Amino acid sequence: MLAAALAVAGCAANPPAKTAVQRQPSRAVQSLRDDLNKVFNASINERGVWGIDIRSLDSGERLFDLNPGKLMMPASNMKILTLASAANTLGWDYRFTTTLEARGTISGGVLHGDLIIKSNGDPTINSRNCRADEVLAQWAQALGDAGIRSIDGRVIGNDQAFDDEGIGAGWAWDYLQYGYAAPVGALEFNESVAALTIAPAATEGGTAIVSLQAGAGLDVLNRAMTGGVGSADTTDYRRHLDRPVLEVTGSIPLGTQPEVRTVAVVNPTIFFAESVKAGLIARGIAIAGPAVDYDDVAAELGAGTDRSGGSVVVIATTTSAPLREIATVMMKVSQNLYAETLLKAVGAARAGLGTVEAGRITTRDSLASWGVPPDSYVMYDGSGLSRYNYVTASALTSLLEHLYKDPVHHDAFLASLPIAGKDGTLAARLRQTRAEGNALAKTGSIANVRALSGFVKTRDGETLVFSILANDFVIPSATINWIADLAVEILANFSRSR
Repeated sequence: MLAAALAVAGCAANPPAKTAVQRQPSRAVQSLRDDLNKVFNASINERGVWGIDIRSLDSGERLFDLNPGKLMMPASNMKILTLASAANTLGWDYRFTTTLEARGTISGGVLHGDLIIKSNGDPTINSRNCRADEVLAQWAQALGDAGIRSIDGRVIGNDQAFDDEGIGAGWAWDYLQYGYAAPVGALEFNESVAALTIAPAATEGGTAIVSLQAGAGLDVLNRAMTGGVGSADTTDYRRHLDRPVLEVTGSIPLGTQPEVRTVAVVNPTIFFAESVKAGLIARGIAIAGPAVDYDDVAAELGAGTDRSGGSVVVIATTTSAPLREIATVMMKVSQNLYAETLLKAVGAARAGLGTVEAGRITTRDSLASWGVPPDSYVMYDGSGLSRYNYVTASALTSLLEHLYKDPVHHDAFLASLPIAGKDGTLAARLRQTRAEGNALAKTGSIANVRALSGFVKTRDGETLVFSILANDFVIPSATINWIADLAVEILANFSRSR
C-alpha cells in the first residue's frame, strides 16, 4: 500500500515529461558513432570504464558519448579546471612577485642583520631558461649596489602568503619522493626539487657514490651498488615515512656517467633559502648565518628581539612571467607544482591566504558562473595527482567550450595546450595522422587512469571538442593511449559529406 501511495503521489507531483523529439543523425554521423562504438566497446575494454563526450562547437550537436555524466578520476585533466579558475580570477597578465629585503644596519659593506626573501608563490625561479641564475645574479648585483658585500646574519625565507600544507589530499605515499610530487609553498626554488646524483664506484661490487643537494631536508641511506660493465641500471630511491631518510637502492653499471635524479624536498622554504644562500655566496656575497624558515624565527622578529635591529629595506623586487606563459609550461609538460601553486594563488586572491580550500571555493564559483554544475566534479588538488578528484567528461567539454568561445580566454588557453605530434606531452603521439599539428589536448596520467581532452578539426574544418577519460583498466596504459589516439584520429578524418 505504501509503495502504491508513493507511486501515485509521485505521479501527481511530477506529471510525465514531454518526450523530446530525437532528430535522426545523418548517415555520416551514424557512421562515426558506429566506428567509435567499435573502438570503445571492444572486448579488450570490458574491465575498465570509459567516460566520453564529443561535440561539435560549430553546430552544438553531440556526436558521440559514453557515460558522459559519470564521475571519473581525471588525472592531469584537473589542470584544465585549475587554469580556468586562475585565468578567470587572476587574469592572463597576472605576475607573481618576490622581494629581497635587508633587515638590520649596513656599515663597512656588511649587513649586520638578516636577508629576508618573501614571495606570493612565484613557481618560475628555476632552471627553465636559466631564470634562477638570472634572478640570483640580479640579487647579488642589487646587494652590491646597496653597499652590501657580506651578511653576518641569516637568510630567512618568508612563506606566509600560503599555508604550510605542501602535500595534496589523496596523494599516494609511495611517490612522494619523486620530483613530480614536490610540495607547494609560497617560496619555490627550482620547482622544489633537489638533485640526487648517483655514480658508480671505481670497481665492480663497490658501493655507489651518492650525493644529495643541500637543503632537501633528507638524510641519505645509500644501499646502491656498482654492477658490471653493461649490466642493467636498477637504481631507485624511496622516502621513509617514519623519518626524513631517502634510501637509495639498486645497481648502477661500472664505467657509466653519473646520473642525476630529482627528489621532492621536505620543506620548500628551507630549500629556497639554502639555495639562495649558496647562490649568493657563489656570486661573491659572504653569508655567515644559516638558512631558516620564517616560521622558526617569527616570534623573535615580531617581538623585535633579534640581534639585527635596524630597519627593513627592500633591496630588489622580481616579477615572474605572466600567467599566460606560466600556463604554457604547466599544460604542455603537465607541471604539477605550477598547478598547485595556481590553486593556492587563486585562494589567496579570494581569502588573503593561499589555501587549497579557498582555491576550491573560488574555482567552484568561477565554473558555476560558466554553467559547469558543482556536482559534476570533485576537486581536491590543482594538479590531478589526488585520487580523490573526480570530473565528468561533459563537465570538461562544457568548460573547454566556454574557454574556446570566450575571446578573453581563447588565444591564451589554446596556446597552452600540447599539440599532437609536435610538443609537450603529445609530442610523440598521433604522428603521421590527420590529427598531427591539428589536435590540441591535455593529457592525464596516474595509475590505472588516462585522460585526453581538447579540440580537433575534422576533414571539413569543423571544430570538435572532446573529453576521453579511462578509469579502472588493467590493460597496458600504452594501449589505453592508443585507443584514445585512434578515436581522435577518427574525429580528424570525419566528414559530413562522405
